[in-house]
Amino acid sequence: MTQDDLATAYRDYIACLNVRDWDSLGRFVHRDVHHNGVLLGLSGYRHMLESDVEQIPDLVFDIRILIATPPRLAARLWFDVAPKADFLGLPVNGRRVGFAENVFYEFREGLIREVWSVVDKAAIEAQLKADEQR
Repeated sequence: MTQDDLATAYRDYIACLNVRDWDSLGRFVHRDVHHNGVLLGLSGYRHMLESDVEQIPDLVFDIRILIATPPRLAARLWFDVAPKADFLGLPVNGRRVGFAENVFYEFREGLIREVWSVVDKAAIEAQLKADEQR
């Protein structure tokens, strides 16, 4: 894949997530996908995403930074959401929070095979603390 091909494939993947087209996930994600070093497989990866949407019904993936260097891609995603209950062990409980996720991907055979992801939990903690102080 070229740099442009990789970036286009990733944008299409994010569009798939944002419309909840889970049946099309296999067009973008390898059947042996790993997330943070753990083999989930396509069905486990889909389950993880479906659980995320169950917990955060207004989840929208907003690409803020995208760097593609085949076969790898890095992105900074932005979220402005209201998780229903605890989120990342924090008592969000319906409050709106904004935070970033820094995520790295490795593509094989034109599909996402490896995903390494870090959510900015400290940003959420700071927002909750600020809310408490008001």
